[in-house]
Amino acid sequence: MAAKAAAAPVAELTGPLAVLKEKFGEAIKPGDYEGVVINADRLVEAATFIRDDLGYDYLTNLTGVDYLAQNEMEVVYHALNTRVGGAPLLFKVRTPRDNAVVPSLTAVWPGADYQEREVWDLMGIKFDGHPNLKRILMWEGFEGHPLRKDWKEAYYEQDTKPYDSRWPSGNYRRAEDRVAFADNVNFPANFDPAVYTAQGDAAMYDRLKNFYVDENGAFLPKEAVEGNGNGNGRGQFHEHLETDELVVNLGPQHPSTHGVFRMVVTLDGEKITHLEPVMGYLHRNHEKIGERNTYIQNMPFTDRLDYLSSMSNNFGYALAVEKLMKVTPPERAEYIRVIMAELTRICNHVWAIGFLLNDLGAFFTPALYAIEERELILDLFEAASGSRMMCNYFRFGGVARDLPAGWLETCRELVFNRLPKKVDELDYFLSENEIIRARCENSGVLTGDDAVKYSVAGPVLRASGVAYDVRRAEPYSIYDRFDFDVAVRNHGDVYDRYLLRLDEIRQSIRILQQALQQIPEKGEIQAGKKQYSARVPAGQAYGRVEGPKGELGFYVVSDGSPNPYRYHIRAPSFINLTALGPMSVGQKIADVVIILGSIDIVLGETDR
Repeated sequence: MAAKAAAAPVAELTGPLAVLKEKFGEAIKPGDYEGVVINADRLVEAATFIRDDLGYDYLTNLTGVDYLAQNEMEVVYHALNTRVGGAPLLFKVRTPRDNAVVPSLTAVWPGADYQEREVWDLMGIKFDGHPNLKRILMWEGFEGHPLRKDWKEAYYEQDTKPYDSRWPSGNYRRAEDRVAFADNVNFPANFDPAVYTAQGDAAMYDRLKNFYVDENGAFLPKEAVEGNGNGNGRGQFHEHLETDELVVNLGPQHPSTHGVFRMVVTLDGEKITHLEPVMGYLHRNHEKIGERNTYIQNMPFTDRLDYLSSMSNNFGYALAVEKLMKVTPPERAEYIRVIMAELTRICNHVWAIGFLLNDLGAFFTPALYAIEERELILDLFEAASGSRMMCNYFRFGGVARDLPAGWLETCRELVFNRLPKKVDELDYFLSENEIIRARCENSGVLTGDDAVKYSVAGPVLRASGVAYDVRRAEPYSIYDRFDFDVAVRNHGDVYDRYLLRLDEIRQSIRILQQALQQIPEKGEIQAGKKQYSARVPAGQAYGRVEGPKGELGFYVVSDGSPNPYRYHIRAPSFINLTALGPMSVGQKIADVVIILGSIDIVLGETDR
């Protein structure tokens, strides 16, 4: 498969890209289709200039592309200006496949941390200077890098779907029957699971054992602090009482960590001195499967990311592919999309609030009040799409089907009459509760500068005083038609993240009320004919939406074939965890679960 056509048009360098070219000269070259390519030896310098001089203070997306035919790999970056808004600034760096090394940008944007680890893990590109470069979704000892184009899984049949064994011949044999241990893993020769030891855990515990973590979360050799009056290297003296250092695993049992997720916490007494998230337990190489699929097959697949927000997931993917296809949905379809997206935001936030109260110990009573409203919205989703959670409702150029009779009337009753009262009721019973305030205020504080630095998005970003919302910064669909405020709070703690979600529910209701008044009563819901296989021209596109958990982005590279050459998800549940450790250092162990709950992750999206 030819990934990059020889005649691919190069980007026109205007605005900030022209300034970058003028500053760095021959180190900057126009990229294919869009953006610029920066020489690797000038990358850190250029990135610092992009941040400090051009004002792009926020690294939102970082991924890689394997151009097998050209024997090179490309790292792709999207940076944002949180103060001015506008489209992301796209820049890239290239490296040979057989020695794939580029400089780390964690010193420029610490939010690159987990994203660089993901690219190393799945594509095998090393980031020189990264402080903790190791696998993040796969386990240490895993063989190969599964997003490389020449890597084949144990269940491998063909590069792209539909597989010949399924269609048209129908001679399918279960993949589980063809491989060892009936598992989609390439095991080493003579592998014995009975004696296997996880290498990553041993290395992590050894690091914690032999290093002391200071109050900023930095690692120092134990011998550097032994005998200096601060303790014996295992703990510290507090008011003449020596405390021991203890490493505790929280999770991956689901009830404690909102999914199959683990936190390795180093404690000095009850105080957290270091926290390292461990994820990947639900990883299924979503992006590799997405590159096997046809474009339209990926639409229901996006439902399985943040499975509480499938309509939003559909929206982001549709926008990316529509950019490549140069398709605009009809008017009625645009309104339906916005209505579904804002109903999804309300669904997500009432769920997040309910389960934050579970984390606080108010077991299930507040959650059930919140879930009742979500169930009523899911009734609407089911009526429109046929499914309550995996909706598979959006299509390139519109939506799958029109709204059934009576749907708008039911929705208007909910949005104009019921939901405003119910959100006020939640606010009344919860916001001034003394236990909630005592536990949540000043817990898990994240400053605005740190929120930008760590690339957090959505309610976590805005609760830290940063009024950045994709719907306002770079309006998509028809959001520029609606009157609404970007909700923002300024303390950056668990309490403000809770309050901000209440604020956002109210703003979503405002948008919904306007959309339900303005939607055309009749009209097309699909641009052109219904498609069973999309024809997507060669090119590259990044489509993004303001999902309930933050910016959800899809980076798609097309080579003109029926299957995406590269399909990448900027997952807010994953990137927001970059700030979990810094937010937790100095807090008590009893508070770490509510700090995690206030980020609001879904592991289907985190692990992909």
